[in-house]
Amino acid sequence: MINPAVPAAVPPAVPVPVPRFAGAGPEHCIARRPDGVYADPQVLGTTLIAAVDGILLSNQYFSGVDYPVLIKALYGHGPELPRDERGQAVVRIADDILPFAPSRRALYRSVKIADGQAEYYFEPVFLPGPDGEEQPTRLDVDEFIADMWMKGIRFGVDVEAIRDAIESAAAGRYTVARRLPPRAGLDARVVEVSRDLHRSDAPRELANGKLDLMSFQNRFPQIRAGERLLQKLPREAGEPGFDLSGIPIAPEIPKDLELGMYAGQGTRVLQAPDGEFLVAQQDGFLNVDPKTSRIEVGDKIVSRDGVSARTTGNLNLTGDYEEFGEVQEQRIIEGEGITVHADVYGNVVSRGGVVLLNRNLVGGSARNAKGPVTVRGTASGAVIQSADGEVRVGRAENCVISGAKVVVEQAVNCEILALEVEVGQAEGCAIAGRRLRIGSAAPRRQNEMLVYVLRPDCSRILDAQAQVRERVAQFGELAAQHRAARDALGAEPELRKYLQLAPRIRKGELVLSPQQQPQFTRLAQAVLPALRELGRLTHELKAAEQEQQAGAAFLAQLETQRAARAGSAQVEIGQIEGELQVRAMAYEPDAGSVYDVAPREVKSRVREAVGTELLFAGAEGSFRWDDSTAAAG
Repeated sequence: MINPAVPAAVPPAVPVPVPRFAGAGPEHCIARRPDGVYADPQVLGTTLIAAVDGILLSNQYFSGVDYPVLIKALYGHGPELPRDERGQAVVRIADDILPFAPSRRALYRSVKIADGQAEYYFEPVFLPGPDGEEQPTRLDVDEFIADMWMKGIRFGVDVEAIRDAIESAAAGRYTVARRLPPRAGLDARVVEVSRDLHRSDAPRELANGKLDLMSFQNRFPQIRAGERLLQKLPREAGEPGFDLSGIPIAPEIPKDLELGMYAGQGTRVLQAPDGEFLVAQQDGFLNVDPKTSRIEVGDKIVSRDGVSARTTGNLNLTGDYEEFGEVQEQRIIEGEGITVHADVYGNVVSRGGVVLLNRNLVGGSARNAKGPVTVRGTASGAVIQSADGEVRVGRAENCVISGAKVVVEQAVNCEILALEVEVGQAEGCAIAGRRLRIGSAAPRRQNEMLVYVLRPDCSRILDAQAQVRERVAQFGELAAQHRAARDALGAEPELRKYLQLAPRIRKGELVLSPQQQPQFTRLAQAVLPALRELGRLTHELKAAEQEQQAGAAFLAQLETQRAARAGSAQVEIGQIEGELQVRAMAYEPDAGSVYDVAPREVKSRVREAVGTELLFAGAEGSFRWDDSTAAAG
């Protein structure tokens, strides 16, 4: 009668002699010593696998197997092997090598392999007893490992799970081995190495210690030449996994990258002993292109976030600036050259450079202290001014525009003040300039169409001319008086006789006799006072004539200045399509810029002008005028 509750003991196995690292078969790299079974550390891997395979195929198994050490020796996976005092690896794989009896081998059933793992159904097992009756027995972990090896499971055996299943003596299916998936490596990557790459959105601290809540501390970082910006970390290989059969599973090859793909204008790749870096080639501002991820360092700041209280706050910059987003209401951009590719609702202020607005300017302003301002779209309810440059606008509505030269394709209800004005179509505008060219002009609703020719005030030159003419006349009269007195004195007989004789005697043309010499001496003494008076009159005559000539030259110069001033004022209107007035407005060129004034002053000058001279009033035709002619077509 079989008693399953009392398992029979596993019969003792007889040790099998194995050579000590010697022999012709594959087992030559495995040796059994008194303290265990060792593998030659010089021939681990494939050779050791063949040796283990040869032992297990000869109906033997490793007793007391150290499975982690065995797997490390066979496949190089797992914790490092222990080392002796000389630093050499110690590969103790088992306690002993014992025979695997066929009756014991028959106890181990097949395994189910699926999805990278092996499952085994544990159940009570029996061996025939001496009297032929079956007696309960137990499976052995070491035998189980050997049997799994023979069934092709040479890696990933879960020794603890097997031991627990055997000790529990409970029937059930357990996972006894698992495939080891490969560990993925790390792709090559880029890391930041400069702290200046990040912006500071803290409120800007003013000189008095207060905080400007509308401006950020460092919205656009500045980079120094040679500064390291990015570092490439090379890719790291992963670790292979293993199938249950012990076949390695290679991990995917990590992706590499070229650091040069991030190098834009003003940056370069530097191969240094401590790594590969992207460095700045010049001082400047950092810009990152979101489409290409290229990093640039240049003199111009490039932003794509727009200007608002949330993104940038008010900007006060030291270089050129290019913005691809909108500039919202009440936001201020102050810098050198400023380019905006989106709509502007705030204020753009340039200290010098080019102001270019590629879209619309609505309700804001664009000012340039020294340079041109261009609005390619529509300006509405805006102020556009250049203190020393040209202003160009596509279409302007209800705007105040001033500059050295203003060019507008279409202007509606605008106030324009400049030295030179060109408008393609003007409706309801008040325009003032020294030289005006308007394609067509018409009133618009309640706004009349007014054109003012800035005519230089020549009153000071005319006053100066009158004063100089008076002085020239005075010197002319004085010269005539001196000339008449000189002629009258020279007509006296004795003086005239002396004046005839004296030059000839000095030149030797006439030689006086001894008797004539005293007579000539007495004559010279007699006319001496008259000679002195004649010299004085001649000197004063020359002085008066020189003053007269200098005054005449100065008069000619003043006339040239007056003609230059007067001749620079002109107006030409190609087509008049409604009530229009053209007036002459006097101004003093020497008093400073006529157009570089506040917007309120521009409106006042062109809408509320007084003391002007009416040049034309009409509702049709054309008009052309300059300082010398006036004609209406």
